[in-house]
Amino acid sequence: MTDRATLVEQALAATAWADWQRTPLAGDASARRYLRLFNLKDGATAILMDAPTGNGEDTRPFLAIAQHLNTIGLAAPRVFFADTELGLLILEDLGDDLFARWLETHPQDAEVLYRAAVDVLVAIGKTDPPSGLQRLDPKTAAQMTELATQWYATNAAKDDQDAIITTLETALRRFADGPYTLALRDYHAENLVWRPKKSGTDRVGLLDFQDALLAHPAYDLVSLLRDARRDISPQLRTDTRDYFAGQTGMEPTALGQACAVLGVQRNLRILGIFARLAQRDGKRRYIDLIPRVWAHLMDDLDHPDLKDLREIILRVLPEPDAETLLLLGKANA
Repeated sequence: MTDRATLVEQALAATAWADWQRTPLAGDASARRYLRLFNLKDGATAILMDAPTGNGEDTRPFLAIAQHLNTIGLAAPRVFFADTELGLLILEDLGDDLFARWLETHPQDAEVLYRAAVDVLVAIGKTDPPSGLQRLDPKTAAQMTELATQWYATNAAKDDQDAIITTLETALRRFADGPYTLALRDYHAENLVWRPKKSGTDRVGLLDFQDALLAHPAYDLVSLLRDARRDISPQLRTDTRDYFAGQTGMEPTALGQACAVLGVQRNLRILGIFARLAQRDGKRRYIDLIPRVWAHLMDDLDHPDLKDLREIILRVLPEPDAETLLLLGKANA
């Protein structure tokens, strides 16, 4: 038994979940791991989040955002046990029906699910966010895309990197500069749980929000509609964006402009993150997602007001053809 496993066993031994059966769940891109705890006596379940502090994980942001979401009436998991020094949480089990899994067998429910997800964003936007969160202003957002040239386009010159950041910052200031609201940041079909027996916003269970920050109100909408892990039809994307505009009162053209430039920002960063996961961490399965991310990027760069940014990106970043993807996959093989 590893030292980490021993520490976890010792911590759980002093809790009510000591003798519950444990089943590993699929992990994510972080160093966290998840287990479902199952009580053989009554069938009760809970989720164990194991987030080792020695790997740079910190459960305190998760706890703070979960409390805020619960306070405003949204369905974040309740916290039953927390050891922040060790990096262990025992959470309410919201179930297995992630949007992505549900829609595999119930594709006819797509509009209902995506509108429900928008209703959650509308509810978040109507409340004051918690204090102390990072503000994703245009300068910060643009600088966060450095990962694209650091890990995806590794041969990019410093001047080219700077040109992307400067041009993107200008576009962000023009189309997506405030107001700011709470953004859960990874708001997509793998982090939303469908609970059809509930009602209202309680139908949408919320996961993986520890990296929340303050951003443009459409930031999480873009995360939802430019999903790196699943395809969304253009019609559903348009209908959902129009529904968001109607529910928030945002002018549709301005919303479209903001979504385009926020989509470019997000997907430049995601290209870098996925390339880093493949090269540094050996998680080569993320390479398979890069062509979809690239397609999202190209689609948003088609916006007529992003012509200058498109020219720079096409000059600096390679298309993810077979050769590019092969090179990404060779690292750390």
